[in-house]
Formats: sequence, structure tokens, C-alpha cells
Amino acid sequence: MLLSGLAGVASFIFSLYAFLSITQLPQQIAAAVMAGLFCLIVCYVASERPNSEGARALAALRDRLLAVEEGDLTSPTPELVQRTMPKVAAAVDSLFAEVRSSIDNAHALGMYDPVTSLPNRLNFRAEAERILAQASDRLSVMLFVDLDRFKAVNDSLGHARGDQLLVMVANRLRVVVNSETTTSSARPLLARLAGDEFTLLFPQVGTAAEAERLARRVVLAIGEPFELQGHSVDIGASVGVALAPLHGRSVEELMKAADIAMYRAKAGGGHQHCLFNDALAAEHRTRLETEKALVDAVQRGEFVLALQPQLSLHDGTVTGAEALLRWHHPVRGLVSPNEFIPVAEQCGVINDIGDWVMAEVAAMIASWEREDGGLRRVAFNVSPRQLERADFFARLRQIFAEAHVGLDRIELEFTESAAMECPASVLAEIAALRADGAAIAIDDFGTGYSNIARLRQLPIDRVKLDPSLIDDIATSEQARVVVQAVVQLVRGVECELVAEAVETVAQADILRAMGCETIQGFIFAEPMMEEEFLRWTSHAQAHPRVGRSAA
Repeated sequence: MLLSGLAGVASFIFSLYAFLSITQLPQQIAAAVMAGLFCLIVCYVASERPNSEGARALAALRDRLLAVEEGDLTSPTPELVQRTMPKVAAAVDSLFAEVRSSIDNAHALGMYDPVTSLPNRLNFRAEAERILAQASDRLSVMLFVDLDRFKAVNDSLGHARGDQLLVMVANRLRVVVNSETTTSSARPLLARLAGDEFTLLFPQVGTAAEAERLARRVVLAIGEPFELQGHSVDIGASVGVALAPLHGRSVEELMKAADIAMYRAKAGGGHQHCLFNDALAAEHRTRLETEKALVDAVQRGEFVLALQPQLSLHDGTVTGAEALLRWHHPVRGLVSPNEFIPVAEQCGVINDIGDWVMAEVAAMIASWEREDGGLRRVAFNVSPRQLERADFFARLRQIFAEAHVGLDRIELEFTESAAMECPASVLAEIAALRADGAAIAIDDFGTGYSNIARLRQLPIDRVKLDPSLIDDIATSEQARVVVQAVVQLVRGVECELVAEAVETVAQADILRAMGCETIQGFIFAEPMMEEEFLRWTSHAQAHPRVGRSAA
């Protein structure tokens, strides 16, 4: 503005001088035009000068923003921008600060567990790969830690208390790591993988015995009770141990080996450790092969049902039968249920197998009724995994309804542990089945941890003694005392007692004298295919054992 004013004054003075000193009109006009042009040029230069400085500032700001592509989020805005456009410069600096903070938070969330602040699976794998690459042939150990009874804490005290417990577990593991860290050795890694799973990597150990000592320390550390909001919580831990390079050189191989060993420790009752070995590796391969074969076994028709009669010790009549699952593997031949049922339960195939069993039982009973068969009831086992399905009971009812078979023709057998642990909603469904005619039995009674008060509340009709209870009943006074006590207990809850795996006359006679109502076992008949079973029962009904010895 000052420069433009000075240009106007100069043009006025020049024009006045021209009018006073020049007498001819054309020359006066020419002089005035020149003075005006001079003023316009000066005003244009004055107006363009600040615009060019703003353009340079915008160009500098553009270069600064483009530098973000190279990862520069820390440099301040250029000095020219700060001087020319201070508010814009402050806004840009504030934006970059917020972006840096967001990136740091995202990195923390992506690499660390928000509950325990330990490294997460992604962070652990990256660091472990780096450490193992530098370890060369030095012996390293990976510990895979799984809490034994954490789910019970979540269910009883809530997830908030469960998170508090996870923090306490992490702190105890930190103590173990810190106590095993020396100035001359690389610091061990500790991470929470997921849920109640933790892992530790010790970069350098002397021997396998040293690795097992570390595992025992972890087991003992977690085994001590936790004080949680006025509750003393005892959970324990199962620890799998894998050594590098013996059991693998990569993180993937070591985690797989440690995971397999951990499951063996948990299968042994928990609160212990297990070192991975070749036998576990072979067992795992067999398990994977079994899982793969089980997936297709139902569609290929490899499963069959064998039927074993149940007889009354009072009059020798056939009161029913138990349907027993058999698998005819195309390569391995007849596979024992003890080998494939646990695998089927772990991989979830048991649900498909269970549906097949129910459909097969329904079809058999329907065919017997059309042929005027005489059996009152067929029993079959229900897996705890089947009870976890929300649609299990509806599916069961649908299968038997479509086959036009009444529920009074079937008996459902639940394991003792499943019956004791199932929730109230499942008990209500079981009670509804019983009200509609189905019989309910507790199988393998005497092997679990029965709650007598809960046993009285269960909607059950029969209790089946575990074979281990009667195995030496004919030769051991102590065994007879135990069985007699169980018989009195079952009578107290007003249930029928069934003994299975009865093999000798002496066993049968002792059980009858004790008050056992029904037995099944090799003493009468082995499990049979349907056609043979129908012939056997037809003969048994034609020649009842009334008034005879149980044998």
C-alpha cells in the first residue's frame, strides 16, 4: 500500500510538471499517459510481491507433505510457512503429532496384548525367528503353557475377574523370566498367544534336563493359589517343552512340538510338564491320519453298530440292548472305539457320527416293530461334545419322529463326568426327554468325581457300574465292599443298577445277591451284528432263565 501511494504521488507530480512546462496539448496528454502507466506498473509490482512469497510458502508446504511418503512424520513445517502462514503451520504440526500418536497406539495394539501388556503372537513369532536365526546350533527351549481350569474361573467369577487372573499369571511368569536372566545371556521371550495360552522362549540352555527344570519352575509358579477379590483360586498349568534344534529349527516347528507335548501333559491330568519326543510325534501323525479318515468314514459306510443284550438277574429275560459303535477301517481293519472316539471328540467329527448312530438305531427299531420284534429298549451313548450343540435335542427328536419310533424305545447313556458338569439348560432338556418316555442312564459310574447331592437331582433311571469296579469282585473282599456300598447308594437315589462287562458266573451270582437288577457281558453274549442279535434274542425269549442261576 505504501509503495502504491508513493507511485501515485510521483505520477501526480510528474503530470503537474508536464502540464506546467509543456504548452502543447498532444505532448501534455502523452506525458500524463506515461505517468499513469508508471503508476500502474508500480502498483502491479507492489501487489504481486506478497503473492509470490505465498506461492513459495505453499510450494514448501507441498514438499513437506510429499516427504510423508518417505516416512518423514517428525520434521517441522518449513520456516517460510511458519513466517507467512503461522496458523497453517501450527495446524500441520498438530496433525502430524496426532498421526504419530495414532501410529504408535496402533503398533502397540498390533504387537502387544492389551490385557497383560505382554508381546502377542505376531510380536513373539517375529522376535523368536530372529533369536533362533542367531542361535545357530545352540540349544534353545520353547515352553507352551496352558492354564488348566481357567474356563471355570471365567464361568463362575466373570470375564473381568478372568482378565485380572491373566494379569497375575503374566506377572508370575515375568518373575520366572527375570530370575533366569543373566547379564551374559540373551533375555528370554515371554508372550501371551491367545486366551489362557502363554509361551516362553529361552535362547540358550545347557541340556534337556535344564529345559525340564525351567518347565517345572513354571508349573510350580502357576500352581500356587491366586488371591482374587477375596477368592482363593487354584488353577494350575500344563506345560509342553520343545528343544531347538532337536525338535525343529523354526518357530512354527517348535510351537507345534510344544503344543503336542502340552496336550499330553493336560491329558495326564494337568499341573505337569511333558517333553516332546519321537513317540509323541508318531502318535500325533496317527491322530492326524485318524482325523482325516474319520471325516469320510460316515459317507463311506465304514461304521456299523453291534448290539449286546442286557438281561434281568431276576428272571433271565432280555430287557434291552446296548448299541456299540464299530469302525471297519479299510486299511487298519477293526479299530477299537477307545482309539477313535477320543479323536472324534477332539476334532468334532463325533457330532456327525452321533447323528449317524441315532439314525441307525431309529431305523433298526422301526424295522423290528414292523416285524413285531420284542425288545423294549435300545441304549446308545451320547458324547459330551454332542451336548454342546444347541440343536442336539431337537435333532434327536426329529430323527426318531421321522422314523416313527417312540422315545420310550430308547435309552440315552451319558458319562458320569458329563452328567455332573452339564448346565441347567441341558438337564432341563434331558428331563423333557425322560418325561416323553426315554430312559436316561449314567455310564461308567465310579470313575469320575460324583457329587452325591447332584446325583439325587439328576433326571436318571439307571446307573451303570464301571467294569473296573467288578473286575475282581469274586476274589477281593475289598472290591465287594465297595460295590455293595455303590449298590446301596444307587438304591438310595431310586435308580436301577446295571453291571456291564460281567464275564464269570461268580461275578453274576455275587451281583445278584447284592441286589443288582440287570447285567450285560460276555457271560451271556458278546456284541453281535443285528441279524445274529435277533436270532439270539428270539432263542432267549423262547427259553427264559426263570428260577435258574444267573449263569
